[in-house]
Amino acid sequence: MLALIVDHGLRPEAGREARLTAGRLAERGIPSRILPLALSPGSGLQHRARQARQTALGQAAAAAGFLYLALGHHSADQEETVAMRARRGPGGGEGMPGWAARGEVVLLRPLLGVAPAALRGYLLNRGMRWVEDPSNQSRAFERVRIRQDGKGLPPAGPAARQEQEEEAASFLAARAQLFPEGYAVLDAESAPPPALAAVIRTIGGGLYPPRRAAVRHLAGGLRPATLGGVRILPAGRLGPGWLLAREPAACAPPVEAACHARWDDRFTLVEEVPEGLSLGALGDDSARVPPFNGLPRLILRALPALRGEGGGLRFPAPARFEPRLPAAPRPFQP
Repeated sequence: MLALIVDHGLRPEAGREARLTAGRLAERGIPSRILPLALSPGSGLQHRARQARQTALGQAAAAAGFLYLALGHHSADQEETVAMRARRGPGGGEGMPGWAARGEVVLLRPLLGVAPAALRGYLLNRGMRWVEDPSNQSRAFERVRIRQDGKGLPPAGPAARQEQEEEAASFLAARAQLFPEGYAVLDAESAPPPALAAVIRTIGGGLYPPRRAAVRHLAGGLRPATLGGVRILPAGRLGPGWLLAREPAACAPPVEAACHARWDDRFTLVEEVPEGLSLGALGDDSARVPPFNGLPRLILRALPALRGEGGGLRFPAPARFEPRLPAAPRPFQP
């Protein structure tokens, strides 16, 4: 077991509180590590803090050799999350998943069915103290306003989600083709929003699909658009229907080309290559390579290529299309 303590660095006393927590854990024989972050105040603070926190926690857990990373979200956190998502459109009523694959670790949220009052009572009964973060009382944050106004919503049951997923799966099985070069063709003029969102997330390499309102607007009648880092346009010579391809301008910067290196959250290098190479988008160099599998320039530009310091180019790169797995939809059942 290893406890990970995140110090966001946003309050002068945060470092002292992190050390205090580490000391309390040590008293109970629990080893811990403090993970300092360097966040700056400003817009989107809670979102930035969450992203940085999850990245730091995941990396620390993997570096210590742990596969599972348990988080302390409780039932009130879940109800606030559901309420926040409800304000952004239909869907998402299940809230946070009970488990989800994130990079090299699996996130676990075993306390989603436990009320915060029960957790406090448990700690009090055992003489264990905790630190209250004053930002949890700041109405500058949407989550705090929902909590203080008592407007949290319980997560929905799995029946509606199951029906929605079955409809999406049936549509994708009959109408969608996914290709190893990281693009898809939909033989349809419209699509169930969950199905379209799943394809966009897969092609774009995102952990989450685009905002539901934008997906619903497009799903009712497919047309040329760019959404979630994905270009949508007529399939042309690739067949009837619509092509969904990675937007080249949205591709991630190159990464060091080591075996199993992952680029753009879509492709994984599957061979050992000489040192000093980078793995990144083919981009404008698509004009230098011969025709490849009859693919249009849009798809070629977003495919991975190897480059050396002297301008050498290797395409196609020995990389495999491996889009991220989606978050698990269902929380642990209490």
